[in-house]
Amino acid sequence: MADVQVTCINKQDRNSPHEGITHLGNPNSANGGWKWPRADVIASIEAKTNTFYTMVNGNRGDIRVVDGQNGKYVRTQADGKWNDNLLSLPECR
Repeated sequence: MADVQVTCINKQDRNSPHEGITHLGNPNSANGGWKWPRADVIASIEAKTNTFYTMVNGNRGDIRVVDGQNGKYVRTQADGKWNDNLLSLPECR
């Protein structure tokens, strides 16, 4: 299992009523970087194939799967508290 840092995201159209994440990635990781659809990240977390995290201001936030009323989505959790570190990441290119 790999422990993978996420450094960028893509969001749904800004005119959408929800700021849903469509893709997560890290262009600076080994092997030329990566960008995965949210569904693939969720599947990898649930299958325990990979773990994903963010590093914001020196603080690690583990990415977890949340089962919301509109389906599954990803969110960070640090020190037992849910937060939205993912939404503060820059857009992936």
